Amino acid sequence: MSAGPYISVVGSGTASGELYGLAREVGRLVAGAGGIVVCGGLGGVMEAAARGAAEAGGPSIGILPDEDRRRANPYLSYSVPTGTGQARNLAVVCSGDAVIAVGGEYGTLSEIGLARKAGRPVVVLRSWDLGGHVAVAGTPEEAVEAALRLAAG
Repeated sequence: MSAGPYISVVGSGTASGELYGLAREVGRLVAGAGGIVVCGGLGGVMEAAARGAAEAGGPSIGILPDEDRRRANPYLSYSVPTGTGQARNLAVVCSGDAVIAVGGEYGTLSEIGLARKAGRPVVVLRSWDLGGHVAVAGTPEEAVEAALRLAAG
């Protein structure tokens, strides 16, 4: 597997339309830059990011909430069943060198909080703007550029 930066992509499990497209582009850009996409492994933003990475020829890792690998989205390169439910959010964000949140609901907010608590930088794209605690991006290109820069230290 590539030694590129690991970028966790988090967001709603039911995203479609514009948010799905944004997350797909984020995944494509991360993979295109030699990075590895990490996500929660299910649908919505998670599926879109993994799909974008796959379309760009890059790897993605899904950290699943339950024990059933068959629930993983079809675009993942690797899936890790945890059996930990929502607690897997901590594994998702800690697996990344930086986190990009695309849209999202309260689960995404929890992932942002966990990422910050664990010392991971967070970039938000149409997501929770928490002031100076996150970097705000207006486009997938800005989000990935910021995440890669922050991941590099």
